[in-house]
Amino acid sequence: MPKTAIVTGGSGGIGSAICRRLAADGCFVYVGYSSSAAKAGALADEIGGKALKLDVSSPSDIEAAAKMCSCTDILVNNAGVSEIGLFHCIPDERSRRLMEINLIGAMNCSRTFVKQMIARKSGCIVNISSMWGQTGASCEVDYSASKAGLIGFTKALAKEVAPSGIRVNCVSPGFIMTEMNSHFSDEDLALIREDIPLGIFGEPRHVADAVAFLVSTQAEYITGQVLAVNGGMVI
Repeated sequence: MPKTAIVTGGSGGIGSAICRRLAADGCFVYVGYSSSAAKAGALADEIGGKALKLDVSSPSDIEAAAKMCSCTDILVNNAGVSEIGLFHCIPDERSRRLMEINLIGAMNCSRTFVKQMIARKSGCIVNISSMWGQTGASCEVDYSASKAGLIGFTKALAKEVAPSGIRVNCVSPGFIMTEMNSHFSDEDLALIREDIPLGIFGEPRHVADAVAFLVSTQAEYITGQVLAVNGGMVI
């Protein structure tokens, strides 16, 4: 019987790559989305999965998703937003919104779906953090804090649920060419490339490959870890 996976933010650049890879590995994938219903639906049709309305900042969405997906084997907390600007200039409401999605949303989704996993004594959770959660980024302080929180959450939850046969890990991408990074100029991109030891930008498939490994039997003795996918930017 195929495993069931839920990918939050599944219609985005990294999320869609994760959905495609898990489906290729034989999973039935729920493509979680907040507002991109058409994109999620098209992707779900492509991979033989199902689009799932799941705004991770909405408790009612999470509760409804849990009722629809009553036997979840894999949860990938990928949904995220960014805020770029000086820390003291970011409005409180935008900072709270970022935390509600990037950190609290991942925690609340995990809190809900881990109950199903505990009942079956098996399951995998993968949180998508960022290299800025490891090193911090000027002008992305709120984002860095939220992603650092995901790393701490991963380690703590992994310890708590390991006796129940559940593994919790984290993928920490570096600079990945997605729509989120489309605002960079060619000059900016050239400077960023110089800081990447491998000399190339990451692609969504690189993150998807890391997720696929962590939820596979090849990683059955790995939990509470942060797998960096950054071309050597953080060594």
